[in-house]
Amino acid sequence: MSAETSVPPPQESGVDISDSALLRGVTTEAPFAFAFFDLEGRFERVNEAFTDLTGLPVDRHIGRLPEEFLPADLAAAMTGSVRRVAEEDRPVTDGGKPVRTRLSGGETRHWTLSFFPVREEGRLLGVGMFGVDVTDRQEREDDLRRSEERYRSLVESQQQLVWITKPSGAVEEDAPQWRAITGQGLEEYFTHGWLGAVHPDDRAATEEAWREALRGRTMFEWSYRVRTRASGYRHFEVRAVPIARHGRVVEWVGANSDVTAQREAEEMRGRLTDQLGAAALRTARLQGATAILAEALTVEQVVQVIIDVGRTALAADRSAVALLDTERAGLKLINSGGVPDLPSMSGDEIPLTHTNVMTMAVNSRRPVFAESPESLRQQLADAGADESVIKAVLASDERAWVGLPLLAAGRALGALRFSFTRPQKISQEDGVFLEALAGQCALAVERATLFEREHTTAETLQRSLLPDNLPVVKGLELAQRFRSGSRHVQVGGDWYDAFVLQDGRVAAVVGDVMGKGVKAAAGMGRIRNAMRALALTNPPPAAVLTGLDRVFDATETEDQVTTLAYMIVEPGTGEGTLALAGHPPPLLVSPQGTAMLYEAEPGTPLGWPTSRRQFRFSVPPGHTAVLYSDGLVENRKRGLDAGLAELCSVVTEAPPEVVASPHMLLDFLVDRMLAGYEQDDDVTVLAIHVPPATKSD
Repeated sequence: MSAETSVPPPQESGVDISDSALLRGVTTEAPFAFAFFDLEGRFERVNEAFTDLTGLPVDRHIGRLPEEFLPADLAAAMTGSVRRVAEEDRPVTDGGKPVRTRLSGGETRHWTLSFFPVREEGRLLGVGMFGVDVTDRQEREDDLRRSEERYRSLVESQQQLVWITKPSGAVEEDAPQWRAITGQGLEEYFTHGWLGAVHPDDRAATEEAWREALRGRTMFEWSYRVRTRASGYRHFEVRAVPIARHGRVVEWVGANSDVTAQREAEEMRGRLTDQLGAAALRTARLQGATAILAEALTVEQVVQVIIDVGRTALAADRSAVALLDTERAGLKLINSGGVPDLPSMSGDEIPLTHTNVMTMAVNSRRPVFAESPESLRQQLADAGADESVIKAVLASDERAWVGLPLLAAGRALGALRFSFTRPQKISQEDGVFLEALAGQCALAVERATLFEREHTTAETLQRSLLPDNLPVVKGLELAQRFRSGSRHVQVGGDWYDAFVLQDGRVAAVVGDVMGKGVKAAAGMGRIRNAMRALALTNPPPAAVLTGLDRVFDATETEDQVTTLAYMIVEPGTGEGTLALAGHPPPLLVSPQGTAMLYEAEPGTPLGWPTSRRQFRFSVPPGHTAVLYSDGLVENRKRGLDAGLAELCSVVTEAPPEVVASPHMLLDFLVDRMLAGYEQDDDVTVLAIHVPPATKSD
């Protein structure tokens, strides 16, 4: 028996082995499967290894056809191959395609089968078969194939476009997906590669970075815009790595990712962040302006706040405020420097018939936004302005304008004007901010106008209730100083009075009606008139205060607090009496400049149920008694006790000539006591000076 194979016959050696021994070794000991079929396809012999292929013992094979007991696919493969060998008289293999078998235990194995003719003396005896278990190799190939499929699916799912180049960077393989996106033809792609589709503005930097990566054999990471088939551009990010073998780069593999949606989302997020930031800034500026406007009491203060807001929040080069004068049917500029000289203006007066940014805002009750001279020209023309007026307005260095009406409950109070020396883009959000700012300014202007009107009324009333002159009495010298709180503070209820009684003595009083405004001033007038009437009929201080308590109960409200210091002095001698109703004690200043606060029971404010007492109080010749309101010694930063101590200390610093003159003494005390403090209350001071005795006296 012989078998034809492509292997050359072995050379003769010294080994003596019989054909039967060789056959037995091949069929029993070899690590591969062996089977011998007769010409009809029945098994004649199998080795132990073959049973691993079929999963059946040896005796179950002999004399049987494969299809009688083997799985159909395996039986068909064997039967077909045996028939071909018998018919064609030549070896047949499975073409490299493994045959899969499932063992009885459920395990799957993979085999490659080779069939060959077996002859003896030229006569075909049957067909032999060798089978090699390639399960491990097949599993590795399957794993590799699955890995490639996963990678391909991952790339496709992430919309990555993969390309491959030579070590030099030249294109080596076609990239159909890339060309489908870019619209590049095959020849163009192989000529220019992926760089040919990069945006011209990005190409130079991208190519330089790519060349640098090629030279350094480092990872290439970049982003650029890529031309698409539709002639638009999309944003891509690329990452390419060198593939090295034995220390040499054999190719580059790159992957492009379309990040257009991500980039657009980032840009949108950036725009939203900018818009939110701008909105927060506008809100903060509006809150800041509102807070400052809330503290502004006068129109002058309101105007200054508006100018500051225009400069800081709007970057306006000029800001102007004009209030409506209904009687003159025009606007009156509060700060004339905020508007360049224009025709038809008489000083600070702007007739409503004169068309400009402010009058258009007032007449229409709507804001006027002109972002450029062309925009203003059109709006002025639409409003009926003469060409001469338009030319005059546009002749200035201003290039953008904002006009805002000041409206309170629908009623026009005036207008704001902001101008810029450069064109200014005014967004819808800016317009909302400006209108809100104008609303706050209108409220502040209305509040300041009412305050100034009330302040003027109260101050006029207060001064009308104070004496025009102090009495001139021999043996006694009187002096007074009244300093109203600054014009930014409401008028209070401080008052003083001095008059001669029927017996020749002089009555002196300083009082303080707590509160501000017209109400306090009116209360002060009632108490002052009542005190004069009581003092002229029954002058003793205790009696006067008792009568005032009854008047207070009858005329004033329970929450009203009024204090006063009342004394009667004998001219020449300075002898007198004193009564206090919750008021600071009198100050007695000696000719030597020493000061003493009179230690008397302070009593209670008027209207409180109490038994009024009076005390002897003497002003020796050469001395000066000082009655004062709490505004002299007390303020927001200095308490009453500290103020009284400071008052005594200030007296000791007065020069002799100041101490000798009640007028100079009061000026000195007021100036020194208010120095370094913001005056937040009225200051009333009354001095009773008894001249020193002379020989003629």
